[in-house]
Amino acid sequence: MSNHRAIIQAFYEEIWNKHDKSQIPALLHEDFAFRGSLGQEQHGHAGFAAYVDFVHAALSEYRCEMQEMIAEGNKAFARLRFSGRHRAEFFGYQPTGKRVEWAGAAVFTFAGEQISALWVLGDVHGLLQQLANNACP
Repeated sequence: MSNHRAIIQAFYEEIWNKHDKSQIPALLHEDFAFRGSLGQEQHGHAGFAAYVDFVHAALSEYRCEMQEMIAEGNKAFARLRFSGRHRAEFFGYQPTGKRVEWAGAAVFTFAGEQISALWVLGDVHGLLQQLANNACP
């Protein structure tokens, strides 16, 4: 359990913030199960890598900031802030070039020293409000 914090920090910093998918095999179990707040479910490394690309294509300068983490046994919880610049069609909204940010929370399950499952819940309502407010009439 002592490594869980470091693994989660690497997950966000390397895979998400640096968009370095080469870290996926080291950090994620081969049967990794993902359920994201943007309505996507993915299984395995390839599916998750495609989701990372989808988010980065829609939001440049994409960042995940871990604000808090609690770990117990093979589970961990993180409170997060997501942000990026809207650069491609996203939730039906054409790109605005404006920054968006929203809050989220994630529950991680570990198998040994790898993340085996991740369930993320984000403030999609707040994100959609920002996209709508930034859209051209």
